[in-house]
Amino acid sequence: MIGAGKIRRKLAVLATAALAIAAVFFDTVAVATTAPSTRALAARYLVIAQAGNIHLSRDFDSLEGPDHNDLARAQADLRDAAATERLFDQRLLGIPFPPAIENVARALYRINQVRADLTYGASFASTLAFLHSYEPPLDAANVPVERLVRTIRRQLGLPPPDTS
Repeated sequence: MIGAGKIRRKLAVLATAALAIAAVFFDTVAVATTAPSTRALAARYLVIAQAGNIHLSRDFDSLEGPDHNDLARAQADLRDAAATERLFDQRLLGIPFPPAIENVARALYRINQVRADLTYGASFASTLAFLHSYEPPLDAANVPVERLVRTIRRQLGLPPPDTS
């Protein structure tokens, strides 16, 4: 015959185990219900990407158009573009991507920081000729950024961008 104390201890162990299993189950359910879906992550990404693209297009269109021969305005365009690139990067890192996408997002962040530094550095050119000499390196800096943008968009189930 089993004593009452032994039964209480076994019940206590079973109750503790049941509570532990329930806690794990509810934590798993909470994580599953709070983890953003790929569709929600894609929507968040598109918001920041589209805003950045619109802003960058305006800056670079001005730089290639009306501000092409105005050093002060061209410098301002480049500084604004660099700030836009950095803002995109900050917002990108604020999205809670799953690990595989997070790795690409971090790589995009790092390479885009290099591009932002180059863009910002070009804004300190003392002549228009020197400022325009930055165009080939800036174009070259776009290549790895665009490659990573295509990768992250593919991972999120988005079509390739019209522009990056």
